Amino acid sequence: MTQDSRHRIQDSNPSDLLFQVALPIIPQVGGGTARTLVKYFGSAEEVFTALPEQLSAVPGIGKILLKNILENKTAALREAEATILRAEAEQVQLLYFTNPAYPERLRNVPDAPLLLYYKGTADLNALKVISIVGTRQCTEYGRVVTEQIVQSLVQHEALVVSGLAYGIDILAHRAALYAGLPTVGVMANSLETVYPTAHQRDAERMVQNGGILSEFPFGTKPDAPRFPSRNRIIAGMADCTIVVESTSKGGSLISADIAHSYDREVMAVPGPITSETSQGCNQLIKSLKAVPYTKPKDLEELLNWDKALAPFAAPKAARNLDLTGFPEDEQQVLRILHQAGPTHIDVLNRNTSLTLGQLSSVLFTLEMSGFIKAMPGKLYALL
Repeated sequence: MTQDSRHRIQDSNPSDLLFQVALPIIPQVGGGTARTLVKYFGSAEEVFTALPEQLSAVPGIGKILLKNILENKTAALREAEATILRAEAEQVQLLYFTNPAYPERLRNVPDAPLLLYYKGTADLNALKVISIVGTRQCTEYGRVVTEQIVQSLVQHEALVVSGLAYGIDILAHRAALYAGLPTVGVMANSLETVYPTAHQRDAERMVQNGGILSEFPFGTKPDAPRFPSRNRIIAGMADCTIVVESTSKGGSLISADIAHSYDREVMAVPGPITSETSQGCNQLIKSLKAVPYTKPKDLEELLNWDKALAPFAAPKAARNLDLTGFPEDEQQVLRILHQAGPTHIDVLNRNTSLTLGQLSSVLFTLEMSGFIKAMPGKLYALL
């Protein structure tokens, strides 16, 4: 690494970014392993300066992985240097999982990527985020329904997420662009190559009002095993994943299953029992893995958008709230619930200084102590 390039990197990026980018480049160091190492040593940089005996003491670091780290860390740092300089030149944001711009919803899933490559203007932590997925062999029915769903999201100013693939995915992106909504395409390859190439112009428009996003470093080609990995990001970024059309073994069912495993809302558009492209959706509904989507109100009621995400009203005339003895983080939550009544967890997250993880811990403590209660639709209220 040259002295000049090191200065350029440090002048425009956090000092730890070089090591943050390099860590997942090391073979077999996936997101989970990388987070374990960072948690153990305190930073990515400390992982690279750790002695062999210190690395071997980390739970889950066996002989093979230890050898990989020791033999590849120098090369990984060189590759990371080139990656950072290229990202700056191409206006690609490198979002490490501790970066405030990293999608908070995604950060809290167990297999979240350590590092994301992002190019665009959309807020990945928008108040309302919906993923729309479906078959590549969509029908006219799927096209009409997709456009109707997106149009219904305009009044909510939602961020629309999909996978930039043929069929329902690209229809969702195009409908969002037409409606003026930000839309983000999650890719199964690196950002410099749009796949499929037929969607190059769409991706360019999305960068101006939305963005393109990937966990894969520059030079990564599209490959079949990477698509399921991409699907977990689509599911993890959103409040709800809507499957518009799917065959009985469609790839969009993977997104639905992942969203369900993350305890996120899943909806499916029912279709004719004679239609092959509705079999997957109908099966999701039948197996209770998805709520039927038949009209916009279904989504609004599921996510409590019709009431819980409205702006705070003026404080109501109610019993005085004595916050004496409560820690500051609990006071923030109790004060909002006292003023606003039953409140969605996303609103609490947006109007406190707490991360989603911290907020979840506070809500659990207050609920177990008998001060608040959890309600359907991720609402919370004072007792």
